[in-house]
Amino acid sequence: MRIIGGIYKRRLISWPDDINIRPTKDRIREAIFSALNDIENYTVLDLFAGSGSFGLEAISRGAKKVYFVDHNNCAIKCIKDNVSSLDIPSFQYEIIQKDSYVAIGDFVSKTKFDLIFLDPPYKEGKYLNLILYIIEHDLLNKNGIITIETDQRFDFSNLANFSNKEYKYGEIFVYILRKSL
Repeated sequence: MRIIGGIYKRRLISWPDDINIRPTKDRIREAIFSALNDIENYTVLDLFAGSGSFGLEAISRGAKKVYFVDHNNCAIKCIKDNVSSLDIPSFQYEIIQKDSYVAIGDFVSKTKFDLIFLDPPYKEGKYLNLILYIIEHDLLNKNGIITIETDQRFDFSNLANFSNKEYKYGEIFVYILRKSL
């Protein structure tokens, strides 16, 4: 696995040695970042971070700060190894080992995000509840974005004040929800 663009372009990153963690393919990450366009100076949340590939890519492309969240010990070690191997300055990231709901609850009234990557284990089905929690607790800045990677089709057309795009890559669906006020 490698970084696709930005200052760390072509640099290799590792992924956790855990069969329950599924790394996102390079071509899907590349397509997502192409659809996002410029993310310079964004505050980013990489929820269910795994290897941290989304957050690392965001830093490489100019994100101001990335919060990596995962509860898995293997994932946390991998993220720490990746930021170390890339020599990313510590002010650009924070690594948080917590359950996703606990972690995002900690951000309420403290931090808002320009971009949230939401890529939970497919079979856990946490998508809709997490998205509703994020919206209800106003965790996105004006024009904020939530990207979702899943193995099933969802209908997000009923989300008020959000535009959405759906992309399909083989068996994978990617949704980009943009807050529009």
